[in-house]
Amino acid sequence: MRESMEFDVVIVGAGPAGLSAAIHLAELSQKKNKSLNICVLEKGSQVGAHILSGAVMDPSGLNELIPDWQTTDAPITVSAIQDRFYLLTEKKSFSLPVPSIMKNNGNYIISLGELCQWLASRAEALGINIFPGFSASHLLLNEDKTAVIGVQSADMGLDKHGQPTPRYQPGINLYAKQTIFAEGCRGSLSQQLMQHFNLRTNCDPQSYAIGIKELWKISPEQHKLGYVIHTLGWPLDQKTYGGGFIYHFKDQLLSIGLVVGLDYENPYLDPFQEFQRLKLHPLIKPLLMNAECISYGARALNEGGFQSLPKLTFPGGMLIGCAAGMLNVGKIKGIHNAIKSGILCAKVLMQSQQEVSQQEIIQYQIEFDQSSIFKELYRVRNIRPGFHRGLWTGLSYAAVDQYIFRGRAPWTMHYQPDHIKLKPKFKVQPISYPKADGKITFDKLSQVYLTATRHREDEPCHLILKDPTIPVTVNLPIYAGPETRYCPALVYEYVEREQKPHFQINAANCIHCKTCDIKDPTQNIVWQTPEGGDGPNYQLM
Repeated sequence: MRESMEFDVVIVGAGPAGLSAAIHLAELSQKKNKSLNICVLEKGSQVGAHILSGAVMDPSGLNELIPDWQTTDAPITVSAIQDRFYLLTEKKSFSLPVPSIMKNNGNYIISLGELCQWLASRAEALGINIFPGFSASHLLLNEDKTAVIGVQSADMGLDKHGQPTPRYQPGINLYAKQTIFAEGCRGSLSQQLMQHFNLRTNCDPQSYAIGIKELWKISPEQHKLGYVIHTLGWPLDQKTYGGGFIYHFKDQLLSIGLVVGLDYENPYLDPFQEFQRLKLHPLIKPLLMNAECISYGARALNEGGFQSLPKLTFPGGMLIGCAAGMLNVGKIKGIHNAIKSGILCAKVLMQSQQEVSQQEIIQYQIEFDQSSIFKELYRVRNIRPGFHRGLWTGLSYAAVDQYIFRGRAPWTMHYQPDHIKLKPKFKVQPISYPKADGKITFDKLSQVYLTATRHREDEPCHLILKDPTIPVTVNLPIYAGPETRYCPALVYEYVEREQKPHFQINAANCIHCKTCDIKDPTQNIVWQTPEGGDGPNYQLM
């Protein structure tokens, strides 16, 4: 018999969207002299452990949530004071005008993990229950499966065959009148919801990228507090969407990374190795001389925007933030929209009725469609798909779209699923990557160590193959085993056993980026939540 707990509202995910929803809901309920029992579930070992972002934050969402945040101890101290935008070739860099949509006047360079920890402390001061180490692994539905009535946390202490061990603890049923899903990009329960309630019937497939990031402690003479640099071009080919970022953060810290669109074609492309090459560029390498890489991580991010937004409501709950896909790819920002969606969700929830119930609160969708988030995403809806025909076409179209049409072109471009873009290996050229030098460039296992990732070695594998034969019979002979490259943590390997290739999953390496769930060409890999508290333990990311 599973233990159970009952709440008025359960929020799945302690990121900026979930915490903002909790804070605003608690504040509104106090103003109305109502007592709501609210809990926030976080699958990481602590709030912020699984949070990774560039990040330059537009403060408009936080201004709305906590208007006096600048007079508090908020971990937001580094103003973005200078923008640079470069087109890179292998040896040279060409300065480009910074597009108006990308200018960062009034924005801040932050650690999103630090911000979420601070928001969590604000939430707890309001009486909100925050449960870190609770993986929401299953939806709880009513008897006729027409409404969500809560979630179930993952079982703990099963062996690799799924059988109980002496340390077995069954998951807990957390019942709620409304369950808010704020899992971030490619949330496992959010994916189940979209399928069960047909939330994606009238939208494009979501489009994704993988963002790979390192945090460096650099020399004082190289550090320029508040500088923001973005790059296009090399090391990516002109058909592959993506770009680099370099943010001069506090305390001589440098956030550096590469974003690669997951609609890339060449199965030999390795996003991690492309990032290592980026660091060797003459524009970037001097920043990293006599410096130390202190943290590493990777995470998938939504890029589909307006066209890919699912229906946001269903009986018993709502989708907010990047669980729905609210990143503004033109601005390269999503934190402000995540916070705003949480605020909007809380407002509608309090206004919808006198008592919270399992009804579908369609007013949230109505309010969202009239919100600044909707308008912002609409105006940049064609920027990302404009790059489907390559870098130069994309840059040219983006200029026309934003400066002539002002984001109001009388057409909307569309997306196809990212995984279908991968070409068979005989149609592309293999890519050779240089060996890591251990000073500026590194191998995957060395960097996974910096994530402080932990999974119990004998727990059930959370990376499920629908058909265990497909990697060897399809992916390896046709696509050259792309799992070994698109994964930034060396989770997947092909090893020889009895002179035959064998597909091996090193699940303990997984940093929960979700790329495999997205890019596998046969959609054979399903990412499921492991035990609560597993995964990376990011610091300042």
